[in-house]
Amino acid sequence: MSHTTIPAIGLGTFRLQGQIVIDSVRNGLAAGYRHIDTAQIYGNEAEVGQAMADSGVPRGELFVTTKVWIDSLEAGKLIPSLKESLRKLRLQQLDLALIHWPSPGDAVPVAEYMGALAEAKEQGLARQIGVSNFTVAHLRQAVDAVGAAQIATQQIEIHPFLQNRKALEYARSQGIHLTAYMPLAYGKVMQEPLIVDIARRHNATPAQVALAWSLQQGFAVIPSSTSPANLKSNLAARGLVLTAEDMAAIATLDRNERIANPDGIAPQWD
Repeated sequence: MSHTTIPAIGLGTFRLQGQIVIDSVRNGLAAGYRHIDTAQIYGNEAEVGQAMADSGVPRGELFVTTKVWIDSLEAGKLIPSLKESLRKLRLQQLDLALIHWPSPGDAVPVAEYMGALAEAKEQGLARQIGVSNFTVAHLRQAVDAVGAAQIATQQIEIHPFLQNRKALEYARSQGIHLTAYMPLAYGKVMQEPLIVDIARRHNATPAQVALAWSLQQGFAVIPSSTSPANLKSNLAARGLVLTAEDMAAIATLDRNERIANPDGIAPQWD
């Protein structure tokens, strides 16, 4: 399936602005990241584009994702918004274009914006398309609209404290890949005694343990960091193999602790 081309570890850029995001992306590319995740609403596409252009990393080695914001979901707005994203990112084509959130209150029908996103792919604006923050009901409508094979990933908040099992099981039933955002729960995993203990036993960091837990379930992860040491360390999580006992222990940490839940935007979660 096409989703195998999504690199397992990407660099998230949420909340990073100006020179901070330029440095993070530049340091990330230097450390070996090739998958960069941004969004229209982050207000940093131009800076991400500048950092990628300045890096000298060939375009063919990069995997770049952006996400369409809720004010551009109508059929007439979605494609122009992606063209603007491409201009800012200094790219001819995105590797992945996602719907950032389902339309609040379903003001714009799922079929309308998924149809427009599929058209953007047809026009060559994105190699692959997908969704983000979709409930099971929204994902079901997206599958009805464009077919599961067209949906390269569902990007949702997943970390040890929010394991999102209903959304995960439905995506898996459709063969849809998952990308875990906020995989470190904004640093909370570093303070979790059980994760700290597993990390000690593996001579790893707690962040590496949390990332390995996601990677071993087949998710892509997009942690963000502004520290060169942490950027390198997070990338090294690919080499960490957790035991079945470790995985089972981390499974017990689920407490439906959701971080990304913006008022007026978030749907009714499963």
